[in-house]
Amino acid sequence: MAGVDEAGRGPFAGPVLAAAVILPPGLVIPGVDDSKRLQPSVRERLVEEIRRQALACAVGAASAREVDRLNILRATHLAMRRAIDRLPIRPDHVIVDGLPVPILGEAQTAVVEGDRRVHSVACASILAKVTRDRLMQRLARRYPAYGWERNAGYGTPEHRDALARLGPTPHHRRSFAPVQLTLEF
Repeated sequence: MAGVDEAGRGPFAGPVLAAAVILPPGLVIPGVDDSKRLQPSVRERLVEEIRRQALACAVGAASAREVDRLNILRATHLAMRRAIDRLPIRPDHVIVDGLPVPILGEAQTAVVEGDRRVHSVACASILAKVTRDRLMQRLARRYPAYGWERNAGYGTPEHRDALARLGPTPHHRRSFAPVQLTLEF
């Protein structure tokens, strides 16, 4: 059974990521919780433990362009499908955080607040969040004015100000209203 969760649905920039994690039966990694409830340093420590103890884990992404083309929900589902497809072990069943994901097929259980209630989903939440944060930190070196190393592409005042002054980068989601407002026609 694989737990699946995403990170990065709300930011103005960067991809949406999903992770899939298969744990040994009965394994509980102390400290694992919904990634949003953990400090970054704790997530960083836990992601290494998750990678070490998981039977399998993988990450999938959908780019900002795919978000714009498909919409954020369908892009999130695509990222989940990609994460599952990258697992070296085929899961018999998938538990997803939130609502059902049609492209994942019949062998799934959707659990609202799954990242708080299902251990493998919480592990996937941490893996997706840490991977996306690291990616945004790398992108911040190429686009330093937007503060992505601090805001991970979310619409903070710093990011909004840079977007207004400099316009969008290739990594901005042009279908998101705050980014659309900066585009010249």
